[in-house]
Amino acid sequence: MTIALAHLTLSAMRYGHADKPIILACHGWLDNLNSFIPLAECFLQSDLANHYQLITFDWPGHGFSDHRPGLYPLHWVDYLYDLHALINFIQPDPNQSIILLGHSLGGIVASAYNASFPQRISQLILIEALSPLFEDANNNASRISRSFSQHTHLLTKPFQANIKGYSSIDIVVKARQQLTGMDPVWCQLIAKRNLEFIDELYYWRSDPRLKLDSVYRMSFEQVDALMSQSTTDTLLVLGKTGFKQLKSAQVQAKKWFKHLEIAEIDGDHHLHMGNAVGLCLLIRAFILK
Repeated sequence: MTIALAHLTLSAMRYGHADKPIILACHGWLDNLNSFIPLAECFLQSDLANHYQLITFDWPGHGFSDHRPGLYPLHWVDYLYDLHALINFIQPDPNQSIILLGHSLGGIVASAYNASFPQRISQLILIEALSPLFEDANNNASRISRSFSQHTHLLTKPFQANIKGYSSIDIVVKARQQLTGMDPVWCQLIAKRNLEFIDELYYWRSDPRLKLDSVYRMSFEQVDALMSQSTTDTLLVLGKTGFKQLKSAQVQAKKWFKHLEIAEIDGDHHLHMGNAVGLCLLIRAFILK
């Protein structure tokens, strides 16, 4: 699917029948919709596909979606606007809600969107994610300075210095595997959608600004005020070897979500790839209960 929103165009995939209620899946930072292929395959093999359709999409700057215009610094709130526009596009009736699923960055955006537009979300599924990131307000000045410095450096580098080609996709896969510890199979699945092949070399198609520091991050007090308190039926799924800080945040999660189920299953931060079957069973039980 190609979804032409007013401000940019997103690339997306639909699994199932277009007349069914929607489960919308939001991927993580530097991933793309390919990261949901294992889960989508399980979805199609389960009876969930008899009741719902699953839509996955590339965030701007990822996969085949447009980059944001201009060369300004990026901010996570931009994704909230993208998600709002996308939901209004795929479900234009404001009286109809969808099931929203998010992994990592996608879960951060999904939780903030649910807090802001709870009437649009019937159920919320968070995979290795909880809320917008926060930090001490005293870090504001240094964060702005660091972000502007990084972006200025990106703009002033010679054009060719910003572009590096790779003779083999295996080089990219190995680098990501070493950085993240992910299974090489999953690294390749994600990487091949974030690369383009030109004149016998592979080049990143993803927006280079994604790797630079954002200009602003909220304080805990701001995040707490945003998140408190959701009545949306919510499932939080953590990996046994996932991010430790999420496990320690479960007490806070129960304060933010009135109707919350927490499940811990085998898998790392990308458990939706490595343990798609286990996750699909959890989602099925949660949605069809």
